[in-house]
Amino acid sequence: VGPMFSIAAAFGNVHGVYKPGNVVLSPERLLKHQAYAKEKIGCEDDKPIYLVMHGGSGSTDEEIKTAVKAGVIKMNIDTDTQWAYWDGLRAFEKEKHDYLQGQIGNPTGADKPNKKFYD
Repeated sequence: VGPMFSIAAAFGNVHGVYKPGNVVLSPERLLKHQAYAKEKIGCEDDKPIYLVMHGGSGSTDEEIKTAVKAGVIKMNIDTDTQWAYWDGLRAFEKEKHDYLQGQIGNPTGADKPNKKFYD
């Protein structure tokens, strides 16, 4: 194990999308993990474990703050990132639909190029 070894400890976090209220996080548990590890390895550092938060999408600001204070150094938010990307793309396509049907030809003219809309 290297000096930057990290672990994704579970504290109610899950992957995916769930209705608000169905996932109950307990990031304060991570502080107990840190205290236990400190005692067992005889470390002076209050946070001897590098923690990773899997399933961070949908977490509240307070849950994230608590997790970071407990030693989380990396948080996975892939679901939120995917949605943000898709939602922006969806809105852009809706607005520019008629300019994204081919490389040439749009509502301003049959010979007008569309590259600036998809470039």
